[in-house]
Amino acid sequence: MTQRLTLHTRATSAGPIMELVGELDRHTASDVRTALLELDLRAGQQLVLDLGHLTFCDSTGITVLLAARNHALAANAAIVLAAVPDRVSRIFRIVGLEQVFPTHTTAQAAEAAWRPTPS
Repeated sequence: MTQRLTLHTRATSAGPIMELVGELDRHTASDVRTALLELDLRAGQQLVLDLGHLTFCDSTGITVLLAARNHALAANAAIVLAAVPDRVSRIFRIVGLEQVFPTHTTAQAAEAAWRPTPS
């Protein structure tokens, strides 16, 4: 049985931080997609996906992360991942996604590293 996924979103000066807690799979992917569309993401900001409390991520979950990237790029914003669990990081390395997603050790580190892009 799939553990429920909980999303916690907060706004920062750098942009929204979305923390995913639980399992990101085919049962919970639509919740993340819906939440992404509701974000107030502006050009020049960055979207931080905090995965530190993600307990499971299947191929559908990876597809959602790629959709989040596309959503950010469409808004002319950046996207970074924070606190990526080892099991997810390993999958990213195997399929080459570490080249696609910048990562930080924590959401706070991602926020601190953000630099606004000139308009």
